[in-house]
Amino acid sequence: MSPPDLARLLLEAHRALAAELARALTERGYPDVRPGHAVVFLHIDRRSGTRLTELARRARVTKQGMMLVVDELEQRGYVRRVPDPEDARAKIVRLTARGRRLAAEVRRLVAAIESRTRRELGERRFETLREALRLIAGGAEEDVGS
Repeated sequence: MSPPDLARLLLEAHRALAAELARALTERGYPDVRPGHAVVFLHIDRRSGTRLTELARRARVTKQGMMLVVDELEQRGYVRRVPDPEDARAKIVRLTARGRRLAAEVRRLVAAIESRTRRELGERRFETLREALRLIAGGAEEDVGS
């Protein structure tokens, strides 16, 4: 029997991570948040906000895809769009107070999962995994909002 192919393993790892995040967020009082919403919280500039186009670029998704996620989060009260003072045509996505609390929770959860994975794999294997995933993802640099 041959080992599972890489694509399937990556998909299964993604699903496991998404399920863990969803479960943890529900337990912490955020049942209306899906794991797919995390792309905003992991890439937005927490203090000043971020243009939607920049969020999409950082998350490596289409502008339309990011717009759908931002629409959902805005309807739920986690973000709001404000005019960009540098470009009247553009909007900046900013976290609301509720969104800032959620963003902090998402970051804590992701850090806890990463820490646990680091312990389970050991430092060397963890860093090898991180580098391999970075290469697979096309050299994507970490781009977390400040």
